[in-house]
Amino acid sequence: MDRACSPDETFNRVSPYLKQFGITRVARHTGLDHIGVPVWCAYTPNSRSIVVAQGKGLTDADARISAVMEALERATAGAPAMPGRLADMKTLMAEGAIVDAVPELLALGQSVPNNYEEISWLSGQELISRQRAYVPGDAAVLDRTRTDHRYWMSSDGLASGNTTQEAILHGILERIERDAFVLWQVTAAERRYKACVDPKSFQSAAVIGLVEQFGSADLTFRLFDITSDIGIPTFACFLAPQDIEKNRSLRYVDVTYGCGTHPDPQRAVMRAMTEAAQSRMTFISGARDDAYRQTFEQPLPAETGLAFKSKAIESAIYQPAPPLGIGELLEQTLDRLKAARVPRVIAVPLHSPGLPFSVVKIFIPALENPDDARARRFGPRALSRALLS
Repeated sequence: MDRACSPDETFNRVSPYLKQFGITRVARHTGLDHIGVPVWCAYTPNSRSIVVAQGKGLTDADARISAVMEALERATAGAPAMPGRLADMKTLMAEGAIVDAVPELLALGQSVPNNYEEISWLSGQELISRQRAYVPGDAAVLDRTRTDHRYWMSSDGLASGNTTQEAILHGILERIERDAFVLWQVTAAERRYKACVDPKSFQSAAVIGLVEQFGSADLTFRLFDITSDIGIPTFACFLAPQDIEKNRSLRYVDVTYGCGTHPDPQRAVMRAMTEAAQSRMTFISGARDDAYRQTFEQPLPAETGLAFKSKAIESAIYQPAPPLGIGELLEQTLDRLKAARVPRVIAVPLHSPGLPFSVVKIFIPALENPDDARARRFGPRALSRALLS
């Protein structure tokens, strides 16, 4: 179990707080598409990032709480409740704390604070050494109304949960997923698409049910095992019209993808498949305020189309992982990171004490980040992978 409560229980716990965090409406979008995979949205009109948060799942309850929790974590990150500490790096290090200026997250044209520059820092914990750790407050805030931000603003590593431990687990899994996808993307296409896997390899009725839903909606898909050296199962799902190999007029928005990471490969692949369906709903609904007109006008990149020429590896079998509690899953995940020589995993709480949910921002500086407007696009892991491929 990677959740402390059922989806309905969590919704009942947090729903009295939706108005306080600016969430005015929760809506079911499932019927806008003909796949039938549940997709819900939560609306926060005065949000400091995107207004529409989406959620997906195998049931309406799953999708509804997924959307609500995403909206809550974004609202919290827009104005973190935890107070910052004005100090310079030298002072904090003299106290024996870990201080990470996260240079890999600098915005374009920005520089790393020096040892004597006073800035606002947020306090958290480095989970491998169990030491107090500080990161720049600007690196954790998600407030796109600001124009003076020193760091790249992103929801990457931002996670919520019924408990802080639950939120930390899911934030770490998201960072591992994003790192794995970047490493996969920088690999040469010929090698990248050899990692195609058969959905029957998961021996899961839920996975086969999603396969049947895709087929009934006249869609085709490909699954790829993109698990990195960290060893936590990670998959990507590409979803497209069945005539993709013949149709030369497809647009960028006609093919969507999703990724999923989880110690249980069945959970990981289901996350990837449902996220591909959710991404498709993003373009169908047109509700997301980060989907621009030019996105709908772009032609489909030829390299994306190549994914659907891939043949699955029939011999691969993915056994379900044994059921573990949240704490056990978290320790297992941290052990994998340590084995991969990842030196730091920093968790920074952003929520007010006393709330029935927790929000954290996870920083794993050694891992790669999604492609975006940063001063440093790739880190050593991606550059090394690209050279080797």
